[in-house]
Amino acid sequence: MDEEFEPQVDDYRVKGLEADAVSLTSSVIIGLASTAPAFSLAATIGWLAIAVGNQSVAVLWVSFIPMAMVALAYRELNRVIPDCGTTFTWATKAFGPRTGWIGGWGLAVSGIIFVANAADIVGIYTVELWAQITGTDSGPLLENKLLVMVIALVFVAVMTWINYRGIEGSARMQYILVIIQFGVLLIVAGMALWQVYTGGGMEQAQEPAKTWLNPFAIGDFESFVQGVLLAIFIYWGWDTVLAINEETKDREKTPGRAALISTVLLLGIYLLFTVAMVAYAGTGRSGLGSPKNADDIFAVIGVPLLGAAAPILTAVVLISAAASLQTTIMPTARGTLAMAVYKALPARFAQVNRFQSPSFSTVMMGVVGATFYVGFKLISDNILQDTILSIGLAIAFYYGITAFAAAWYFRREAMRNVRDFFVLFFFPLVGGLILAAVFVKSAWDMLDPDYGYTTLFGIGGVFVMGVGSLLVGVLFMLLWQWRAPAFFRGETLHHDTPVLVPEE
Repeated sequence: MDEEFEPQVDDYRVKGLEADAVSLTSSVIIGLASTAPAFSLAATIGWLAIAVGNQSVAVLWVSFIPMAMVALAYRELNRVIPDCGTTFTWATKAFGPRTGWIGGWGLAVSGIIFVANAADIVGIYTVELWAQITGTDSGPLLENKLLVMVIALVFVAVMTWINYRGIEGSARMQYILVIIQFGVLLIVAGMALWQVYTGGGMEQAQEPAKTWLNPFAIGDFESFVQGVLLAIFIYWGWDTVLAINEETKDREKTPGRAALISTVLLLGIYLLFTVAMVAYAGTGRSGLGSPKNADDIFAVIGVPLLGAAAPILTAVVLISAAASLQTTIMPTARGTLAMAVYKALPARFAQVNRFQSPSFSTVMMGVVGATFYVGFKLISDNILQDTILSIGLAIAFYYGITAFAAAWYFRREAMRNVRDFFVLFFFPLVGGLILAAVFVKSAWDMLDPDYGYTTLFGIGGVFVMGVGSLLVGVLFMLLWQWRAPAFFRGETLHHDTPVLVPEE
């Protein structure tokens, strides 16, 4: 049995995590892996094409603007409060315990939902890859829910175990997985563009045009907002590098730099790959714009582009989903650890094992994510598909809270000079306002019973799951407030509370 450490809130020296374990390069790699670039592109570009057509490229760069603003907010908050609780800790210091608690809940919910969806992708793509390699029909195998679930749960268990064993092993594994993903994406994008410019491509192929970069060419505002929400999901995950800030070398500076570098690299690969796919396959009904192709555009372009090598794309999506499964458990576990250290959750969540990794929090994230997955998988695949759409709400919610927290926390310091005004106040505020507007507009649209795959209680199932999961957090907060009121009285974490960090 591992020896476990439960830090006391009156000991401001140590949480029990491993100090100086992650370099800048490792942080960037983890940030890239956390976004699951191959999986995110395969699962989202089709829906973007349905929503906004060729302007998918425009939506990607427009959506990057609030992401960059939020990344600035994360960087500046981490500079003065390098705490692995991130949104929870920062929002508590800026706005008080209740806002901080629900912000931490939003981060946890998005992680748990994504673990469930990534697990399903891993299970499905493992079966698909086996069928492609052996030349058999995947249909009967995929209809066997038990088989898919067993494969998925094995992956969840393995990734939970890797996280449990400490951060250094996790970082080393991600080097290989990220290099594979980016290598394949760059090669596929290059091959697709080569074929387009040499007269090849699919039926609706088209050469790239400057007009694709124009967001004002999108005539429907609702479609534009839907596209932005999808793009937010594509970018989501880089904030993992902030959740491991206490384990990073030069923790006041490195995580913020890694976050900005990660988002810029993602913008580059996303724009290049999206341009290549829109050009190669087109956005009409026979290409990316078909709902039957939207869940996986790699299945559409794989054989025409790569021929017998098409299984490589299936493998890279599998690798991407597995990598992000591991890196999603990582920040969620550290967030709940921080909440427990400051007495916002039960003390068991603060346990750290002999590998200097959150033990109970890590195991619970794996167990809860797996339970969530099995429950929805048994009920309906449609409900499980709707959960991925609802993640966007949780992401916009806690990213927005973080951006507002930065603007409010630095409101006095920001008045010193022009640079501080924009970096510490204006950009975070605008980023928060954009995400708040996206959240409200998307939630309103999701009320429509025809939004997504399911209808619950006469309204869109996506709304019920997205908004409902946040409301459940309010209920849990009220129950914990009654059970352990010290945190909510501001006794364990407030504006002037020193940061609990690993011992140097």
